[in-house]
Amino acid sequence: MEWQVCGICNYDCSYCIQSKKYRVGHPSPDEVEKFLDFFQYKLPGSWEIKMTGGEPFAFKDYLGRIIPGLIADTPHRLSTLTNLSAPPRSLQRFAELTMGRLEIVSASLHLESTTLDEFLERATLLRRCMDPAARLVINTVLAPEQLAVMSEVKRRVEAAGLKLFPQWMKVKNGRHDYTPQETAQIIELTSHNPTPKEANLSPSYKGHLCWTGVEYLVLMQNGDAWSCRTAKRHGDGFLGNVLNGDLHLRTAPLPCAYDICPCTVPANRGMIEGLRVS
Repeated sequence: MEWQVCGICNYDCSYCIQSKKYRVGHPSPDEVEKFLDFFQYKLPGSWEIKMTGGEPFAFKDYLGRIIPGLIADTPHRLSTLTNLSAPPRSLQRFAELTMGRLEIVSASLHLESTTLDEFLERATLLRRCMDPAARLVINTVLAPEQLAVMSEVKRRVEAAGLKLFPQWMKVKNGRHDYTPQETAQIIELTSHNPTPKEANLSPSYKGHLCWTGVEYLVLMQNGDAWSCRTAKRHGDGFLGNVLNGDLHLRTAPLPCAYDICPCTVPANRGMIEGLRVS
């Protein structure tokens, strides 16, 4: 499950696929309690809850209530997507709270808003503090104006003992069209045919049986649940609203109906049949 815990974000990246009007807001304290009640009493089994935003750490209740509540009152495993802009003490607190329950931290490098030195300093701090069984992956959007420095970024990320996960830049209607020279730079960085665990190139899985909506869902800050992010963009795959108590998961997989899959989470969690992922 991917849970967008808030819309607010302290960055304003030029290539952000999320428009500014949606990068606002967060659940009220009462709504936070309803979410926690859902995770504790109404979501059977043990799920991986990957919390995203916006920027989760920009929402005070993320560390103040959401993480402590999930740890104390639910059996679920936790992951998060963050730009690592939070103060070191907040990152250390997160590491302490999630010890033994953390799966993956996806740390997004945005060179428009931070330096590589500052980012790697916080990434290595978090790596030292967090659950040693968990993974820390550095993802970065392959913005055309930043391609020239990506080889050096990769070298330094790997020298720090971390993994770089490049992401094809998305635009409103799909994937960005790179020039032939830019495409050659991307291939040099990612290889010709990377798996979904090596890079996010937003491939097409159209026609493949997909278990999103059955064993995976996207949960928004207002409680709306969708089978996947692409389905939501097309107005498809609505599963109900957890705050209203009417969430209903599908009972069987369906063939993917979309031309691109812009998120590698379903592929990397085994939700799409017939893929090479390792």
